[in-house]
Amino acid sequence: MSIHRSLVPSAALARGRNVYTRAERLAILIREGRRSEGDSVFGLPKVRTVVVKKAAKKKKEKKEDGAPAAS
Repeated sequence: MSIHRSLVPSAALARGRNVYTRAERLAILIREGRRSEGDSVFGLPKVRTVVVKKAAKKKKEKKEDGAPAAS
């Protein structure tokens, strides 16, 4: 049995998509300079999706005994 969607945090519902709409692909191609305004909208080249990985948490450095804390 699954959890009702009202009980799931909103951040958990947001997912990265692996397919762009035609308008999104056109915007990306124009931004990258791979397309100009006069080109045909048919036969668009593929656009790589960006997968964002979560950054690893940094470990706190241990202070050495007897050394003053740097401020």
